[in-house]
Amino acid sequence: GPAVEKQTAPASAVPGSLPSKAPAEKKTFGFLQEIIDADLAKGGRVAERKDMKGDVIRTRFPPEPNGYLHIGHAKSITINFGLAEMYGGRCHLRFDDTNPAAEETEYVDSIMEDVKWLGFDWGEHLYFASDYFDQLYEWAELLIKDGKAYVDSQPSEEMKKNRGSVTVLGTDSRFRTRTPDESLQLFRDMRAGKYKEGEHIVRMKGDMKSPNMNMRDMPIYRILHKHHHRTGDKWCIYPLYDFAHGQEDSIEGITHSICTLEFEAHKELYEWFTSNLPIKTPPKQFEMARLNVTTFLTSKRKLLKLVKAKVVDGWDDPRMSTLSGMRRRGVTPEALKKFILKLGVTKQIAVTDVAVLEDCIREDLDPVLPRRMVVINPLKVVIEDYPEGKVEEVEAANHPSNPDMGSRKIKFSRVVFIEQEDFREDAPDSFFRLKPGSEVKLRYSYVITCKEVVKDKSGNVTQLTCTHDPATRDEMPTDRKIKGVIHWVSEKHCSTNTVRLYDALLKPEADAAQQQAEAEAAAPAEEDAEADVADDFLKQVNPNSLTVMTDAKCEEAMSSCKPMDRFQFERNGLFVVDKYSPSTGPMVFNRIIGLKESGLKKEENKDSAARSRKDEQAKQAAEKEARKKLDPKQMFRSETDLYSKFDDDGVPTHGADGEPLPKSRIKKLKTEWDKQTKLFAS
Repeated sequence: GPAVEKQTAPASAVPGSLPSKAPAEKKTFGFLQEIIDADLAKGGRVAERKDMKGDVIRTRFPPEPNGYLHIGHAKSITINFGLAEMYGGRCHLRFDDTNPAAEETEYVDSIMEDVKWLGFDWGEHLYFASDYFDQLYEWAELLIKDGKAYVDSQPSEEMKKNRGSVTVLGTDSRFRTRTPDESLQLFRDMRAGKYKEGEHIVRMKGDMKSPNMNMRDMPIYRILHKHHHRTGDKWCIYPLYDFAHGQEDSIEGITHSICTLEFEAHKELYEWFTSNLPIKTPPKQFEMARLNVTTFLTSKRKLLKLVKAKVVDGWDDPRMSTLSGMRRRGVTPEALKKFILKLGVTKQIAVTDVAVLEDCIREDLDPVLPRRMVVINPLKVVIEDYPEGKVEEVEAANHPSNPDMGSRKIKFSRVVFIEQEDFREDAPDSFFRLKPGSEVKLRYSYVITCKEVVKDKSGNVTQLTCTHDPATRDEMPTDRKIKGVIHWVSEKHCSTNTVRLYDALLKPEADAAQQQAEAEAAAPAEEDAEADVADDFLKQVNPNSLTVMTDAKCEEAMSSCKPMDRFQFERNGLFVVDKYSPSTGPMVFNRIIGLKESGLKKEENKDSAARSRKDEQAKQAAEKEARKKLDPKQMFRSETDLYSKFDDDGVPTHGADGEPLPKSRIKKLKTEWDKQTKLFAS
């Protein structure tokens, strides 16, 4: 296991991403930090750079501009830029634009925007593989002259067959014995445009019997009569990724070339090139596990398929696992970086439950989001004993545990809307919201009693007639217990807007298979990197991944929202104004994430669907694990439908109605808090 050692850098070394007080024994960047520490130590591989301020180490983030970046790339960006900042080095942003067939300037622009959004800056160190095409061409000529590469003219089928497989040894090409002069002439003719695509290819001379498939005469140059987004029509031959990659690292003087585990098998080839070319200080490659998260697709080709098939409305659809999709969904870069650093850097292949990411998003947003009342699926309530035309203003806190965020006035009148799900006609005893003859407290307002249920011809409930208790506006009644508190908006004082609710893009069973495949994926061989995704992939799309509610009723304070403003809709979740929300007419809100279930809801749900014992045990174990991560100071703060004020430890002191809680109740909550504190410390 990794050596236990104190963190080598102050917590401020990675702005906006390092925990302010990292535990001493845990290194932010895990084993990579140990490698770099050893490389910089006396006698280490790059020890002489130790005092080169601003250039102690060089890392790079090398995306191919053939799609938008996704959550997996966020890990690579955070680690490469983060290490450079931590050690006083620099990180290059390099576009690996060696394949003109799939590259577009749009992708280059979006990638730059994503890196900046995550809070990193490459400064003047922006590079393109295409900057090095002349040098790479020269080096390919050199390998041919040295007899270390040759032009192969086998048809692609024959070449594939002769390459063998993991269990079958390869066979030398009949063109492998070409003289360097003959290969060189062919290579120059390829460059001059004398041949069609696929007629010839340049290959390094490895060993066709090697157990490592990547050493079986890997192709290094191919003919592609395609326009390049930067070099135009200057070239009709292009280097392949495996040849170009290590050489780009060499040209840029990269000290630590960090990639994901699937490139481990490519390392031998990487080092073959750097040792067979005139490179003074060859870079070194290090591999870490990639980021796999349940419900998140991280195959660029599958994401492209969804865009092309119009399953989603572009690369930045909030359901997409692209960084632009997450940004539009309302996720903050801080939450994403916190999530990445929480998982750490290892060589362990794992799939992380999306719940861990959701917790990071909640932890980041909950303390800062203003609360608002929005009824997403409205049911009309007429309070028959409240005077017609009367309007009252009630005071509502913008944040239950942050008085500095102030309060706002909400208008109350005779007709209000509540959520349809907050009323149930034939409700069990454990349902504490509104049911015929029962009482419920309207948040910041009166206790109301349901007297009559109005239905349409089909038997759907369309309206409730209620009465109110005038003594309960600012306090709960003392003579009886009212368990339910629900949100509402006044019919005359609200606007109607659109709310989008999201679910996973793939069906659950498809997601599990997808995660397995992604986790075990090898790095794509060049031949199949362009292969299209089969159409049946689209059958795995979850038909309920998007629910659009067009009749959401928002309180008046929402009228001045701007795109990308975020709120917590009380009892409904965290929401953001969509970046394309029109400036006139109804606004569009995207749900970032739901709320943690409140104690009330949990109590209500107890009597629904009993789980099998085995499921229950597994669930309890998982819940205990999850509880270990829950900061006791935060454990009650999300339960805004139960509590409104808390002490410094986060223990509730006042109920949702603003009244102080009884001492016995506080004592109980304190006991729960103590238990959680012990668990959290463990």
